[in-house]
Amino acid sequence: MGVGVSIFTITLGLILKFAIAEDAMTDPVDIHVIGVILIIVGGVSFALQLLMMSRMQSRNAGGRDNDRLYNGDNQP
Repeated sequence: MGVGVSIFTITLGLILKFAIAEDAMTDPVDIHVIGVILIIVGGVSFALQLLMMSRMQSRNAGGRDNDRLYNGDNQP
């Protein structure tokens, strides 16, 4: 999942947890538990996405000296 999907999942979970009254649902499904699950999944996904982005940036930063681009002035 991307960062946007993670934030959407967290937001949806918060809405289900805090914005819906308990007596509004008469189904056997506890909507607040679903909200907590979505918050946790969104938070873990967001943290993993940030970790992956930081690792990609650190890998790219280390290889800049060895990578030379052909700009027309230097010989290939």
